[in-house]
Amino acid sequence: MDYNFKPEVLEQLKRLEQKYVPLGQDLAAYLEGLYHTDFLNYWDYIHLDTLLSLQNPRTTIPDEKIFIMYHQITELYFKLCLEEYRQIGEDKAITAEVLTKRLKRINRYFDNLINSFDVMVDGMDPKQFLQFRMALMPASGFQSAQYRMIEIASTDLRNLVAKDKRAALGLQSTQEEMIGCIYWKEGATEVASGAKTLTLVQFEEKYTTQLIAFAKEYENKNVWSVYKRLPEAEQQNEKLKRQMRDLDSNVNVNWPLMHYKSAVRYLQRDPDVIAATGGTNWMKYLPPKFQKRIFYPELFTEQEHEEWGKGWVDKVLNGEI
Repeated sequence: MDYNFKPEVLEQLKRLEQKYVPLGQDLAAYLEGLYHTDFLNYWDYIHLDTLLSLQNPRTTIPDEKIFIMYHQITELYFKLCLEEYRQIGEDKAITAEVLTKRLKRINRYFDNLINSFDVMVDGMDPKQFLQFRMALMPASGFQSAQYRMIEIASTDLRNLVAKDKRAALGLQSTQEEMIGCIYWKEGATEVASGAKTLTLVQFEEKYTTQLIAFAKEYENKNVWSVYKRLPEAEQQNEKLKRQMRDLDSNVNVNWPLMHYKSAVRYLQRDPDVIAATGGTNWMKYLPPKFQKRIFYPELFTEQEHEEWGKGWVDKVLNGEI
């Protein structure tokens, strides 16, 4: 029986032929393979069964599953962000409009994370949390390598060097030297002795080589570097600068301070303070006013530098947030 193809089907066959024939490929063979391919379904496409099997609590305390799932969701959002950073860095002809669009996506992801963090603040029973957290030592959210990559992909690596060590490092410092003086080390040292916690030791053993390689890759692909290569007129785009300021605030103020709020709720016990699971010095590490970590200092006023994160912290401590 003769079969008359619809014009749109013939058009697609022509397009496929134009794709495969120049590559020396047999279009008929590919079509035969398609004939034997089963229909795609949702659960196989996103590996749903695997995804839902990845929650393996260390204890029998019910709220630990909430804790695990929220952190897994966080890491998926971080991966979404890193895909945007990748495309920013690899776009050789990027414009202010495209950069603005991609930064807006990253900010949207962080807005979702920040707005959902009440799951960690109020979504678990405090007694349950204080019980199962002891089974997690020395693991800590501090050990999220994807978050460190987001920081590195956002700015010149020098802006991530510990505040008290920036002046000592010259302009010709290597990525290895700057990673060696990175700000986050201070957040995982023992308060009394200044020694590295096991949390930091394990993190460095697993990720130092990878983070140095990532820093080298993004030396000229980070957002600040990409921004500075734009024509002067495009650098003055107010929508772009607003997205960069929002990114700075989201990553360096709003996100860590949601963790600070959570720590205050679960770990603050006057006059004693319960240590974080990884032994991190959260009282000094999380508040931005101590670190003064700013991706794009040139886009903020001197007064904004001085008051970086201060208002947010004061509101948390006063119970206003």
